[in-house]
Amino acid sequence: MEHRPQVLIVDDELIALRNLEHVMVKEGYEVQSTQSSANALRIIEEKTFDIVLTDLKMEKVDGMQILKKCRLLHPDTEVIMITGYATVESAIQAMKKGAYDYIAKPFKFDEVRKVVKEAIEKVRLKKENTQLREQLANYQGRVKIITQDPGMQGLLDTSRQIGPTDCNVLIGGESGTGKELFARFIHFNSKRSESTFLAVNCGAFSEELLANELFGHEKGAFTGASELKKGLIEMASGGTLFLDEITEMPPSMQVKLLRVIQEKEVLRLGSTAPLGVDVRFIAATNRNIQDAVKGGSFRQDLFFRLNVVSINIPPLSRRKDDIPLLSYYFLKKYAVLMKKDVHEISQDVIGILNNYDFPGNVRELENIMERGVALANGSVIEVAHLPEDLRELSIRTFRKKEGKIPSLEDQEMAYIQWVLGETGGNKTLAAQILEIDRVSLWRKLKKYGIEAD
Repeated sequence: MEHRPQVLIVDDELIALRNLEHVMVKEGYEVQSTQSSANALRIIEEKTFDIVLTDLKMEKVDGMQILKKCRLLHPDTEVIMITGYATVESAIQAMKKGAYDYIAKPFKFDEVRKVVKEAIEKVRLKKENTQLREQLANYQGRVKIITQDPGMQGLLDTSRQIGPTDCNVLIGGESGTGKELFARFIHFNSKRSESTFLAVNCGAFSEELLANELFGHEKGAFTGASELKKGLIEMASGGTLFLDEITEMPPSMQVKLLRVIQEKEVLRLGSTAPLGVDVRFIAATNRNIQDAVKGGSFRQDLFFRLNVVSINIPPLSRRKDDIPLLSYYFLKKYAVLMKKDVHEISQDVIGILNNYDFPGNVRELENIMERGVALANGSVIEVAHLPEDLRELSIRTFRKKEGKIPSLEDQEMAYIQWVLGETGGNKTLAAQILEIDRVSLWRKLKKYGIEAD
């Protein structure tokens, strides 16, 4: 159920109190009111409100005391002062003490509506940001996979089921689809969730360096080995080791890994004494691993050891319904991290994103939204905040309007308007970008009825 904003009205003048109460109820707010400022202090102690509308000058307890109590008990509550004693001094004092705004009697109801609406929006954003900060804090070391796609929901159900079983898992999918995220999700739904999760990209190292990373070495095992180094397999004992891009692992390393899985022991470089290990292996690849097996570049026996359960993550282009959902998730995430009041995405941007194939998948979408938040000057991510190739896509994409495909002239008109918008109405620059002279541009503006300032 949607939260109805909670409003407390405090005014010792009954007529003013009833008028404000009527207006706020009509706006759809949950309203509580009192003529007694002393009673208002008791109410504030017992209940939290989004907005407190209070008279400034009252007997016994004045509006400044109510403001002070709200700031102490409910920092997120916005207090709006209403008074018939409108002076610059009292207004400045109230604002310095933390009042949201200051309205003088006799007030206009439209003005009150506007100020309260703006204050409620500020409260809503503060609550969302607080919730998101808490979520981000909770997800440090935890995992949340955002989706409403039925296929992805099925994969999450499978991941929850296999989490506690301790079997090895092979995850397939294009780069950027979230293979490591799924590996972490499985780990945190397993009996090993309190133990270590380590990840290594098998394609990022040479054979010698990968062997050193995975198996470690004894002191003096080779020139430069001045001290003992534990490998990732040993360090992950009791937990999970994620082997990304497993098909890039050299054949000799595949033999050593197979032995670790079979014997549950690891041998450091330069050592003759194997160490027992208890590791769950989750491997991933963006290639067709069965083709690699057929081609002889990947061992079939290792494939069978890793592929106890397989999960194939679909690309973002095959789950379009997730694009708006993920976009807003990343928007909120980066708005909090960058401390910016950006909370909306324009419909034009959503349309462009829905028409884009996302070769970089979810990782690319996250980068786009991070860029959008960074560049946004106001509260909305607009087309101008998108990367250049996506802005061009908005012009190239043929969209149906009013049940028909737009004509070439429609497309030309839209493109000219977009270029003028991007150049801030500078027709000389727009003509250069369009590769026509100013006279030709002027004729087109006249032809399409585009205002030419």
